[in-house]
Amino acid sequence: MTSDLTQRKKDARAAAFARRARAHGTGLDRAAQNRLRDWLAPYRGKSLSGFLPIRTEIDPVPIMSELARHGPVCVPITGKIGEPLRFARWTPGCDMIEGKFGTLSPATPDWVVPEVLIVPLLAFDSEGNRLGYGGGFYDRTLEALRAQRPTLAVGYAYDAQRVDSLPLEATDQPLDAIVTETRTYTFPKPA
Repeated sequence: MTSDLTQRKKDARAAAFARRARAHGTGLDRAAQNRLRDWLAPYRGKSLSGFLPIRTEIDPVPIMSELARHGPVCVPITGKIGEPLRFARWTPGCDMIEGKFGTLSPATPDWVVPEVLIVPLLAFDSEGNRLGYGGGFYDRTLEALRAQRPTLAVGYAYDAQRVDSLPLEATDQPLDAIVTETRTYTFPKPA
């Protein structure tokens, strides 16, 4: 990655953190959860990865709790830099331990390979691109999962996290959809 791209991503992340912080805690999560539930309805019973929100991330946990009654729900476990994520089965109220980056993980991991992933992000554009925290974990993971079988990734965010354009790399994995409190974006795959 060039120094210019590194700086542009750093600047974009700082601006995205600020926009997300302003949206967080303003009562938008419930509307977004309703939209996320609707988007995920056709995939009920499939193995699903959600995430346990940290900092100012939008909260998918109520939807994960509902879907755990119909099929396996898991959460990402961050390993070493350069490795893809692994996913441990999660159920509401399961014993948790503190993981990396302030995340929580199931105390006794039961590994699951998700078919559908709810993906956190800092910013997104109207083309289905996302800006994450910079570790490349989701990009590596989506690339590996998609090489094995069809895998869907839905970004979950506030409207305030949308930007006109993002600094991108060839390794950045696009999303299949993005759900916010007012809109669901879908991105058909090129023929």
